[in-house]
Amino acid sequence: MSKPPRLTLPSGARAYLLSTARGEFAVHEAGEPVRGTALLVPGFTGSKEDFIGLLEPLAAAGYRVVAVDGRGQHESPGPREEPAYALEELARDVLAQAAAVDGRPVHLVGHSLGGLIARAAVLRDASPFASLTLLSSGPAAIAEEQRERTKLLVAALEAMREDMQGVWTAMRSFDPEDAVPDAPELAEFLRARWLATVPEQLIATGRILVSEPDRVDALSAVELPKLVLSGEVDYAWPVPLMDEMTERLGAARVIVAGTEHSPNAENPQVTASALASFWDSCPKVS
Repeated sequence: MSKPPRLTLPSGARAYLLSTARGEFAVHEAGEPVRGTALLVPGFTGSKEDFIGLLEPLAAAGYRVVAVDGRGQHESPGPREEPAYALEELARDVLAQAAAVDGRPVHLVGHSLGGLIARAAVLRDASPFASLTLLSSGPAAIAEEQRERTKLLVAALEAMREDMQGVWTAMRSFDPEDAVPDAPELAEFLRARWLATVPEQLIATGRILVSEPDRVDALSAVELPKLVLSGEVDYAWPVPLMDEMTERLGAARVIVAGTEHSPNAENPQVTASALASFWDSCPKVS
């Protein structure tokens, strides 16, 4: 799971509920659209806080940045029905969010599962977007070892969806013994985020991660600037797989040194610089 580098918003950023045609979504926003607007979509078990380290540097680079909790994720409301979290439903949410944050095309960034959701949104309708960044997200389902782990988690949630604390305790018991303990404030945030997320959202999106087909060829046909950004190591999608996907897409490629699955949280300054440079290189669309 992604662990935010900090939990307090930078000066000038704000948290609010974004009203869209598909309901309200909790967001963090920073910056003015001097050079453009960006919409950031988090991954499985994640939230808008995973992008908190990007807000200040991207705002300083001249971008309005909106990081969002998806439906049923952390502080965004969502129903207790699994079909509400089908990939196409989540893609429609992203399109509604893009329409609500800005009337002009926006730069779309999807982290991990968020990359699969962002891809589905672009394949449904690319017109709202100025570019697409797949951040630590691959061409299809996650790697086999991670598929097995995710299937176990989904099975536990199906059996214990009314005891999210129990699932959390069991899940954290598998943390490596030599792992550096989280600071108390971060540990409490991670637990509270888990408890606030609708279990049906986790069940449905976990199934997406283990079953998503390869849709790279379809995405490559979409005329939109694309960036594949990742760390040096990735347990969900091996880096060579993302390298191959980059070639198939004809996309730009950035690897953030010293990071793994969440360069947005592990080295937000370098990640923000890479994003801003890519967005600056995109054709200006009015």
